[in-house]
Amino acid sequence: MGKEQNPRRVADNEAMAKASMLRVSPQKLNLVAGLIRGKKVEKALSDLTFSKKRIAIDVKKCLQSAVANAENNHGLDVDNLIVAEAWVGKKMVMKRGRPRARGRFGKIMKPFSEITIKVREREEQA
Repeated sequence: MGKEQNPRRVADNEAMAKASMLRVSPQKLNLVAGLIRGKKVEKALSDLTFSKKRIAIDVKKCLQSAVANAENNHGLDVDNLIVAEAWVGKKMVMKRGRPRARGRFGKIMKPFSEITIKVREREEQA
């Protein structure tokens, strides 16, 4: 008698996590996302752990959340997970300013971005 269940946004062998309102430009965040695309999850986590980029800490949290979603919500095997997709989106931009010479105004843009990570369980080769 209740409402229809929403269809799943990902396939049966996939799980997803999203981190929003990260205080970094999408261009810089995409460099870190490119670092983990297509890799096994444990290799991606170790790469993010030892990365010198500040935002790698937040990307690592998002990847760990995707792994936890895969294990707890979808019953996937953690050892066979790979980072299938990692894409970056743009959020709001805080506009600030600073007085400059000759009565002018220097714009300071403080961008925010979001990252979505999708992990997939890969099939075993026979």
